[in-house]
Amino acid sequence: QVQLVDSGGGFVEAGGSLGLSCAASGGAFSSSAVAWFRQAPGKEREFVAGISRSGISTKYGDSVKGRFAISRDNAKNTAYLQMNSLKPEDTAVYSCAARYTPSDAVLTGNHDYDYWGQGTQVTVSS
Repeated sequence: QVQLVDSGGGFVEAGGSLGLSCAASGGAFSSSAVAWFRQAPGKEREFVAGISRSGISTKYGDSVKGRFAISRDNAKNTAYLQMNSLKPEDTAVYSCAARYTPSDAVLTGNHDYDYWGQGTQVTVSS
């Protein structure tokens, strides 16, 4: 059983940056794929970025490519999402997710994940 705690959200002006953290406990974090998803009011949950268990492979949603970067530190049981050049349309609740994977794959579907953080609000003003 993995517990995830998201942190780092907040309020920022358009063009600014924020960094999110996802701290894991209670399970084999280093054997788990991790991803960030987001959900804005009235919209479906959207894949933002994913990273393989080793950290070697990453994938990004089209809307954040070139602006966001996902990373992880398995020694600290923590994953990160660095968000740059933020836009008002990036406003959402961001949640990290994890799932044990036997391979070093990146998972992009929200139904692929078993464990979720509580979410952290990111608000970008225009």
